[in-house]
Order: sequence, then C-alpha cells, then structure tokens
Amino acid sequence: MINYYTGVLKNYVGFEGRARRAEYWQFTLVNFVISLVVELIGAAVKFPLLDTIYGLAVFLPGLAVSVRRLHDTGRSGWWNLIVFTCIGIIVLIVFLCQDSKPGPNKYGENPKGIGNQPVDQYGNPYNAGY
Repeated sequence: MINYYTGVLKNYVGFEGRARRAEYWQFTLVNFVISLVVELIGAAVKFPLLDTIYGLAVFLPGLAVSVRRLHDTGRSGWWNLIVFTCIGIIVLIVFLCQDSKPGPNKYGENPKGIGNQPVDQYGNPYNAGY
C-alpha cells in the first residue's frame, strides 16, 4: 500500500499514461490517513497550518494520479473539472471506480496488461494487414 503512495509521489508531475484503480484508491487512502495524523499533530503543537502545507505538497501528485486514472477509463483528465458542478463529485467518483478499458487506448497501454495490442492515434486497434 505504501508502495503505491510513494510511487505516486515519485511520479508527481506524470500526467500522461494510465493508473490502475488500486494505485489511485490506495494512494487516496494513505493520503487521507496521513492527512488526519498531520492535522492531529498540527492541533497538538498549535500549528494549524501544518495540514494546509501537507495538502499543498500532495496536491500535484493527487491531481496527476487522478488524471492518469481517468485516462485508464478512456476519458480526458479535464473531467476532473466536473467537481465544480452540483453533482460533479458523484459523477467523478463513479468514473474513478470504473474498471480499465481493455487493451491500449490513446493514453497508453493497459496497466493490467490485458488485451494490449497496437493502436493508431485514435485508439483503434491496427488490423496488421489481414
């Protein structure tokens, strides 16, 4: 579980490619737990900005893994902006919970390795001349 968290932090500006559900949700879980601990520590030492500093530090990695997760479902990372609508957070959570699109798409190979075959620039599989 920690491996996913540190992997996302190492790839903090990697907005290209695809991320599996496990990578996204385990990062989210560990990030939530660390955020709670940091908030408690900040309250104990009377420094409430500690949680804000942590939040700013993991903002880009969290956004990047979210974009890669949407890529894995065949959607653009711009779908993250749907959270600014009334029911957008529900729609985004549904998108993030969906399984990977089988095979490669225009964002890259399937991270599960299922159904990977060459595709053209539009995500359509090549017919290999048959």
